Amino acid sequence: MLMRRKLLFLLTFLLLVCLGLIFIPRQYTVPAFKADPSFQYWDLPTGSHIGYLHIPAKGKAKPYPVIFLQGGPGGFVTPSIISLFSQVANSGYEVFLYDQVGSGHSARLTDIRAYTATRHKEDLNAIVGKTGAEKVILIGQSWGAILATLYTADYPDRVAGIVLSGPGPLIPVNHSLAQIPAPDSLHLKPPAFSNAEANRKVNNWRSKAAAFFALNFGAKLMPDREADAFQTMLNIELNKSTVADQRHLRPALGGGGYYAQLMTVNSFWQTPDPRQKLQHCAVPLLLLKGQYDNQPWGYATEYLGLFPDHRLQVIPNAGHVIQAEQRAAYLSAVLAFLPVVSGNN
Repeated sequence: MLMRRKLLFLLTFLLLVCLGLIFIPRQYTVPAFKADPSFQYWDLPTGSHIGYLHIPAKGKAKPYPVIFLQGGPGGFVTPSIISLFSQVANSGYEVFLYDQVGSGHSARLTDIRAYTATRHKEDLNAIVGKTGAEKVILIGQSWGAILATLYTADYPDRVAGIVLSGPGPLIPVNHSLAQIPAPDSLHLKPPAFSNAEANRKVNNWRSKAAAFFALNFGAKLMPDREADAFQTMLNIELNKSTVADQRHLRPALGGGGYYAQLMTVNSFWQTPDPRQKLQHCAVPLLLLKGQYDNQPWGYATEYLGLFPDHRLQVIPNAGHVIQAEQRAAYLSAVLAFLPVVSGNN
């Protein structure tokens, strides 16, 4: 009888510990998000409240404005991005930078099931309308490159050209493409760290439970503030896989959106396939790939096959986020391509 009571006590204690690890909110010692007072806001017809920065062109503006699409999903516009694209604006291109819904300055959604690739595409379409331009130039980083492609499939007449930097796989993902080896002539190399390592290091009982509740019930076990702080901590480790040289890692910043990231990725498998619409797409493409990009080469080949008018440029000694290490090379490649799509090459 005594042994049975001890066992019952032990099991009860272990259950309470497990429940505590799952349901007690956590504090993460990470940088908090700092709002930029220069940002303005759009209330889109999709229901999204979007924070954005408009950088006017210097001198006489070229005919098509540039819209930059951040990675993630759940990424946000950083001071480094603002500085980089200010140089694009100095070359005569009107620039729009915005935080996608659920990240940075933009509002978080109450219904996290509404974070989908299709929602982001609809937001982008509304933003293109806000520019007042006949056409725009889309520059997408990683997930932003996927979003740019989804948009181009539906609205090719509104896109003058696209730049895809370190593009993730076109969705729905054709996983077999990951097995295609890169030509030796490109000298591509794997990064020192992987995203899987980052997730193993950072995830805990509560974050795993939060993902389970979100994906299966559309419920927020962690409130947005806590979830976004966890995303910042995760990003600190994920960023290690985005550079060729760890010395080029930049300090982590707050602003990432956890639920925007989690739920948007979960929507990939049910996103309408854009491939048929992209057959023989006439929109000019510049595909930039870092020598140490963490995305398999085979995924890049699909974009090159869908866009006949393409240019491929591999940037040496750069990882997934090229501009983090080879800023001048990234900017030079972009500025050389923009006149091609602006009709003044």
